[in-house]
Amino acid sequence: MKDDNFLKENNARHMWHPMGAPGDSLEHPPTIIKSAHGVKITDLDGAEVVDAVGGLWCVNLGYSNDVVKDAIAKQLYELPYYSAFAGTSNPTAIEASYAVREFFKDDGMGRVFFTSGGSDSVETCLRLARQYHRIKGEPTRTKFLSLKKGYHGTHFGGASVNGNNRFRIAYEPLLPGCFHLPSPYTYRNPFNETDPAVLAQLIAQAMEDEINFQGANTIAAFIMEPIQGAGGVIVPHESLMPLLREICTRHGILMISDEVITGFGRTGHWSGARHWGVQPDMMSTAKGITSGYFPVGAALMSEAVADVFEKDTKGEAGIFHGYTYSAHPVGAAAVTATLSETLRLDTKTNAAARGTQLYQGALKLAEKYDIIGDVRGGHGLMTGIEIVSDKASKAAMDMPTMKRIHKAAYDAGAMVRLGGNNILMSPPLTISEAEIDTVLSALDVGFGSV
Repeated sequence: MKDDNFLKENNARHMWHPMGAPGDSLEHPPTIIKSAHGVKITDLDGAEVVDAVGGLWCVNLGYSNDVVKDAIAKQLYELPYYSAFAGTSNPTAIEASYAVREFFKDDGMGRVFFTSGGSDSVETCLRLARQYHRIKGEPTRTKFLSLKKGYHGTHFGGASVNGNNRFRIAYEPLLPGCFHLPSPYTYRNPFNETDPAVLAQLIAQAMEDEINFQGANTIAAFIMEPIQGAGGVIVPHESLMPLLREICTRHGILMISDEVITGFGRTGHWSGARHWGVQPDMMSTAKGITSGYFPVGAALMSEAVADVFEKDTKGEAGIFHGYTYSAHPVGAAAVTATLSETLRLDTKTNAAARGTQLYQGALKLAEKYDIIGDVRGGHGLMTGIEIVSDKASKAAMDMPTMKRIHKAAYDAGAMVRLGGNNILMSPPLTISEAEIDTVLSALDVGFGSV
């Protein structure tokens, strides 16, 4: 590896970074993370901090799980790659598909289509949803419903159902036939409704109205995150997902649960849908499926959806969609090892306990600082803190101030993530009580810097 001076001199000069302006990265070079151990990361200057972001909602097992690392290394020596397109397979892909199916069996999932990440998984679900209806003799079902503030990746399909215009405006026009319902965002919503149960009813009614307007026979699927992640950790009332599930079932619309963030224990349950007692028709997954150690995702189908494809007699079930790295043998080895370790460590139990600690600690900080407009979380290790410049008007805090808070917290020992005027936290599910305290102390310093 090149020396530190070379890395600093060339930082952002040759590589464009996702989710940021190239010019801004040149003017304010990114923090260079050189190593990681446990739940801590170390930058090029030697500063070691608790990673309260978990890489990017994904390093569920922390950075030091040797079982997963060894599985990856072993597979590299046995079979570093082979295609999984129709006609060939590999042992680790077969094992991984069984492990994933077993992991989500209680969610009603029966089939697995491997991808390279979350955006790929969402794209796959959207495509297969349309094809499902076509096989069933309902080719007019092509439209999609989703929630505002939802995040579903960056492909054209995912960006089209995304509910945040930051990921849409520069790339429009997007996929036609995508319509957005209100978010379960009690702090800001068009109804000015602060009761989450009432808001859930209003969203359900909005869904019924949209279906009646569009025509149920034109809608292929509804996609939602069980807890909205990148949108600000927006937690719905416990009644919302079951209400929307019933509406989808009644109108013949597939429900896609986007579990890219909420799957594999982050909510305190093995899936976000299971957290709310719902069985969807499809799931999109990634991130925690390998704890971020290898780029893998998966689209999952229920037995009922699988039956439509597998029992097709009209020749319309050919899936002419896929990725070079679908069911990559090294990635598949990482999947099997990660799921085994996830179950062995029972990470969902620690996620529930530490998530409550982080959420309650954030609520205490809200009592201390007027700049905290809202705190959201309390369901596993997902916490969002919304920062405002004026509590009465809920005016969003300006970005220079947000960056100052971020830097002060980092200097005090914790890496957090900015999402507009929100501070988002999704630490590894293996984080300890003492390390959560470190994060809260660092946030205290960050808020105190304003």
